[in-house]
Amino acid sequence: MARAPATAEDLEALETDVLAGFVLARAAAGLSDGTIASDVMHLEQVRAWFGRSLWEMEPTDADVYFGKVLRGAARRKRRHQDLLLVP
Repeated sequence: MARAPATAEDLEALETDVLAGFVLARAAAGLSDGTIASDVMHLEQVRAWFGRSLWEMEPTDADVYFGKVLRGAARRKRRHQDLLLVP
């Protein structure tokens, strides 16, 4: 039997689970709560700008975000967000 397509609620729950996994992995790696909170904040900013799930983001979208949206941002902030997108 074929599975029904994912609903908006299903995708929202998946995104929440992925973010929770990200937080747990960072905590298990020994990062401080402040660092983790900052990382999550930056991911949420990118997500808010993008308007869709981050797994739909393509390299060209990241180029636009980092090249145009953050152009006026401090160098340190851009570098930190850069590191978050590197696998």
